[in-house]
Amino acid sequence: MNGRIDFHTHAFPDHVAAKAIPALEAKGGIKAALRGTVDDLLRSMDRAAIDRSVICSIATRPEQFQAILDWSKQIRSERIIPLPSVHPQDPDLIEHIHIIHEQGFPGIKLHPYYQDFFMDEARLSPLYEALINHNLLLVMHTGYDIAFPLDRRCDPGQTLNVLKQHPELKLITTHFGAWKQWEDVQEMLIGKPIYMELSFALDFLDRETARQMLLSHPPEYLLFGSDSPWTNQKQTLDLLEQLDLDPDLLQSITRDNAARLLGLER
Repeated sequence: MNGRIDFHTHAFPDHVAAKAIPALEAKGGIKAALRGTVDDLLRSMDRAAIDRSVICSIATRPEQFQAILDWSKQIRSERIIPLPSVHPQDPDLIEHIHIIHEQGFPGIKLHPYYQDFFMDEARLSPLYEALINHNLLLVMHTGYDIAFPLDRRCDPGQTLNVLKQHPELKLITTHFGAWKQWEDVQEMLIGKPIYMELSFALDFLDRETARQMLLSHPPEYLLFGSDSPWTNQKQTLDLLEQLDLDPDLLQSITRDNAARLLGLER
C-alpha cells in the first residue's frame, strides 16, 4: 500500500454500533456508508487503499471515559489509531489526560455539540494546557453539525481565540476548518498555520473553491479525513484526487502530515 492515513473516522464496539448507527442516522437525517464497526472500517480501508485510520471517540458523559479508554486499548493496532475522549465536565479531567498520555495515545477528540461547550470558553483553558503539557493532539469538531441547530459553538473566530490564548496547542480543526462556515474559513483561517482535515467538506464544496482553499493554505497543515462511516472513504479520496493537485501536495495531505503528527515517522 501507499501509506495513506485517514485522520477522521468513527467506530463503536459491535454491540453499541448496532444501536448507535440507526440512532445517529435518524438524528442527522443521513445514511451511514458502513455499519460502524472496526471490522467494517478495515474492509473499507482495504477497498480505498488506506493503510491507517484514526478513530475519533466522543465521551458524551464524564463517566464514559474509562469504557472508551479500555475499548481504545483493545482495538489499537498497526492500522487502527484510536483517539480516546474526555468530557469537559469530568471532575478528574486533568488526571484522565495524564492517563491517556501514559497509555501511549497520541491525542483526544472533542465535540462542542455532543459535549455541550463552546470552544473558547475560559473553563476549557486547564484542559488545553494539560494537552500542551502532555504533548497531545486535539482533534476538535469545528463548524456546524448536521444533527444540531446552527449555534456557533466552534467557529473560525473561536479557533483563533483558542490558538491566541494557547499557541502551543496542537489543534486539528475538522471539516476543512469549520463545516458549512467555509466563507469564514477563507476569510479568517486559510493561509495561517492551522491544521485542517478535510472530512465531510469536499462533498459540499464546489471543485474550484476546494482546490483554491487547498492551494492557499500551508501544505504542511492539511490532512485527509473522511468522517467514515458517514461518508465513503474511497469516494472521499476520489474527490480529493480529482482536484488535480501536485503529487507532492497530495502525498503531504494523504500521508506525510498525518504521519508526522502521529509520530509514525519515528
